[in-house]
Amino acid sequence: MDRGRRGLISSPTAPARRSALFVVAPSTVLNPAALETRGLPKRLLGRVAVLPRRGADGRLWLRLAVESQPLRYIVSLAPFVVAMLVWPHLALPIAQAPLAMVLLIGVVELKVFRLSDAARARLMSEAEAQRVLDLLRFKAMALLRDIAAGRDWTEGELWLVVEQSELARIAPLTLVSVQADRPAPHVLDLTAEERAALRDGLFTGGLTERALRDANLRTQEPLRSVVFDTRGVSAHARLRARLAARAATPAPA
Repeated sequence: MDRGRRGLISSPTAPARRSALFVVAPSTVLNPAALETRGLPKRLLGRVAVLPRRGADGRLWLRLAVESQPLRYIVSLAPFVVAMLVWPHLALPIAQAPLAMVLLIGVVELKVFRLSDAARARLMSEAEAQRVLDLLRFKAMALLRDIAAGRDWTEGELWLVVEQSELARIAPLTLVSVQADRPAPHVLDLTAEERAALRDGLFTGGLTERALRDANLRTQEPLRSVVFDTRGVSAHARLRARLAARAATPAPA
């Protein structure tokens, strides 16, 4: 494929391409108040505007912009604007054609960005989808165990919440957060090391963001949450976390 055709838009069955993953935490967004919640799991896409503060490149910002429904509507109506500029004498009739505008928006939203039920079913089998979800749960439990051990938590639950965009013919957008129920439901503020562990350890070893997105589309569930009881952290894992923290601590001068 030539360089000019590479980008966000892609076929749902094309080879995996670089996607947009963002680890959401109060310290990584410009609007941490938007993360406040009364219950778990906290949903983000379609509920609040996630504005990255750290580690966000232009690709992530672009992908978040595409997630904005009003912006997609404006882009969908661009042909009408172009037509009015090219043929000014037709500007009034074009502007008075709301049905055509609604139809165009519907075609873009339902045919370009979303899949029919039959197309969802063709993405992967139900067994393949369950295999992907099982792998996600396995990796999530290991990551949550390490976070709980590193913080030496002995009570309460940690939730790894992975939420993906439902837009199909576009590179996956994945929001990952860790949420806790103590002392009250909240989105956990992660350290740089914890964020790096999530970015580097979640989608590896056969699990990709695209595979998860296909499984989510197949089962029509864009949000996945895995719950870990911190009382289940073994003494060995806690000891290993303490030794790792001690090794990372600079020696006194």
